[in-house]
Amino acid sequence: MALTKEVTYDYEIRGQFKTIQQRTRTAIVEDGAELSFSYHRTSFMCDADVSSESDEVQAMASSLWTDAVKAAYEASKE
Repeated sequence: MALTKEVTYDYEIRGQFKTIQQRTRTAIVEDGAELSFSYHRTSFMCDADVSSESDEVQAMASSLWTDAVKAAYEASKE
């Protein structure tokens, strides 16, 4: 009877300002059979500091959040 915790991530890019949504799925598994799971979602806007996030989030942010996207986001806040 070995319990394990399996964490997986999936990503979605939404909206004009390329918001990165990260969905975390945490599953508790016993001997190959899933006992339970839960989801947690985190969103990153283009003005977020993602330097402490995963390599995947950092790579998406650097490729999606161009200077034009950041400028348009700042202009929309006014």
